[in-house]
Amino acid sequence: MSNTVEFALRAALIGAGATAMMDIWALCRGRFLGVPAFSYGLVGRWLGHIARGQFAHDSIAKASPIRGERLIGWAAHYAIGVVFAALLLAIWGLDWARRPTLLPALLVGLVTLAAPFFLMQPGMGAGIASSKTPNPNAARFRSLVTHLVFGIGLYASAAILEALIQS
Repeated sequence: MSNTVEFALRAALIGAGATAMMDIWALCRGRFLGVPAFSYGLVGRWLGHIARGQFAHDSIAKASPIRGERLIGWAAHYAIGVVFAALLLAIWGLDWARRPTLLPALLVGLVTLAAPFFLMQPGMGAGIASSKTPNPNAARFRSLVTHLVFGIGLYASAAILEALIQS
């Protein structure tokens, strides 16, 4: 298998696995801590409005719905996870994926906080790093933990994939 094909396959599987781990975390957080899960339909709504030329909203929840917004949001959520896994592989290489270690995955998880803090939240009306929400520090902490879980998911997915390949 060529390195390009291996890179693409590993990025897709590691990114999807890490994103799924993040989603499992959100389900557990909701069930055991009572914290409602984020609606990826709102991401789809935001992206749908971007496609129509509107990049920022006072409140994405109050913006007009977009046809297929839930599907768009969930597809974007997983696609973004794959892109972040590709970023990890682009920086640390396929050798990391063949022998994964935790630190690079956690670093990428932390770096991915830039997307919600400086792009998504401001565009959706929550302000930079949730500054316009009722409890910004709680929202920031939830984002931090969620992205660290994503980083752990990158590591775990790579380790599981490599174990499957070696068996």
